[in-house]
Amino acid sequence: MTSVLSSKKYRDESWDFADANTKQYTHCFHPYPAMMIPQVARKLLEKFGKKAKLLFDPYCGTGTSLVEANLKGINAIGTDINPLARLVAKVKTTVIPLDLLDAYIREFNEFVFQFKMGKQKKEVKVPTFKNIDYWFKKETQYLLSVAKQFIEEIENESVRDFFKVAFSETVREVSLTRNGEFKLFRMSPEQIKKFNPDVLDIMVSKLMRNREGMMEFTRVKKNGSWSKVYGFNTVYGIPENILPIESVDIVITSPPYGDSRTTVAYGQFSRLSNQWLGLEEMNEVDKRCMGGVRAKTLEIFGLKVLDEVIEKIAGIDEYRAKDVVAFYKDYMASIDNVSRVVKRGGIVAYVVGNRRVKGIEIPTDEITKQVFERNGFEHIETIIRRIPHKRMPRRNSPSNVSGKTDVTMNYEYVVVLRKL
Repeated sequence: MTSVLSSKKYRDESWDFADANTKQYTHCFHPYPAMMIPQVARKLLEKFGKKAKLLFDPYCGTGTSLVEANLKGINAIGTDINPLARLVAKVKTTVIPLDLLDAYIREFNEFVFQFKMGKQKKEVKVPTFKNIDYWFKKETQYLLSVAKQFIEEIENESVRDFFKVAFSETVREVSLTRNGEFKLFRMSPEQIKKFNPDVLDIMVSKLMRNREGMMEFTRVKKNGSWSKVYGFNTVYGIPENILPIESVDIVITSPPYGDSRTTVAYGQFSRLSNQWLGLEEMNEVDKRCMGGVRAKTLEIFGLKVLDEVIEKIAGIDEYRAKDVVAFYKDYMASIDNVSRVVKRGGIVAYVVGNRRVKGIEIPTDEITKQVFERNGFEHIETIIRRIPHKRMPRRNSPSNVSGKTDVTMNYEYVVVLRKL
C-alpha cells in the first residue's frame, strides 16, 4: 500500500520488509546497532544500480551495502571510523575457500573437545584492560583467553579474521552486560550469580552459523567483484588515491541519526570487543563520530528547515542545541565531500531517521535533500518506510525526568537524488 504526501515523497509499505529474512548470506555475521537491512540496499540497487560498476558507502558499518553490491557483481568501497565495524565488513565480503575454512573449524572443534576432556589445559595470558573484572567473570576471562590464543596462532589472515568476528560476538554474549542493550549496562547481582556461559561452545556455534553464511555468499556472489574497507572519516575529506573525483556510480548508505552520546552508542557497543581484540581507538569511537564533540556556539547553517529547529531546541535547552549543531555541521561537511566523488548522473541514496530532541522532530530527510541539492543534485524521491527490524530504542527520555518518555523513530526515509 502506498500513501502519497507529495509527488516525490510517499509512504510505501512494500519497503517495510516486515517478514523478510535479514540474515541471509554473510548478513548473519555479528549484530551491530541500527543496521540497514539488506533488502533496502538490494531494492535500491535493483531500481537505480543496474549499470553501476562502483558503489561507495561513506558510513559502511558492518558492510550491508557492500555485500549486496558484490552479490550483484558491483565493486564496492566502504569506510567507517569504528575498527570493529571495519573488521566485520571486511570478513563479510572476503571469500574464503570452504575447504580451508572447514579445516580450521574442525581443528577448533577438536581443540574444544580435548580441552573439555582436560587434555588441553595450559597457561594463557589474560588481558589486563580497565574494568575487565567488572564485565567478565574470572572463568569467562580464562576461557576467552584460551579461544583468543588459538585464534592468534592461525596463520591465514582471512581465516584468522573470520574467527575474530565470531570471537567478538562471543565476547559480547558472555559478558555481564544486560541482554538486548547496545550501551553498557551491567546485569543485576542476582543475574550475575546465575550466569555461567559456556564460552567455547558459544564460539563454536557462531563459527558454524557464519560458515553457513559464507557458503551462501560464495555461491551467489558474482565472480570478479570486490570490496575494500577503509577507516578514513568523510567529514574531513576523501583520499583521491582511493576515490578520485567523480568516480562513484552509486552511494547507498545509512548515516548515523545523531551524535553517539545521545542516539546510538556505537563506541560503547564495540568497546569490549575492541579491548579483547586489541583494536586501536577502542575508547575514542563515540568522540570521533559525527557530532562527537559538542559545539561551543550556536550556528546558522543557511537552511531554514534546520535553523528553525535549532532555534526551537535552544529555547528549551541550549546545551542540547549545541549537540545538534555539532552533528549537522559534521554531517553537512561529509555530504559535501561525498558529493564530489559521485559521477554526473550518479545516484545517492541515504536511509535516514528523523530523530527527536527535546520533543522536537528534526527533519533529517529534508536536510539531506537540501544539502545535496546545494551540491548540484536533483531530488528523485523520498520513500517512507516503517522500521520493523532495526535494533534501537523506540522511546527515550528527552527531559531526563524519570518515567517521562518520548517516541524516537518508528520510520526512516530513503532519500534518493541524482547528480546533474
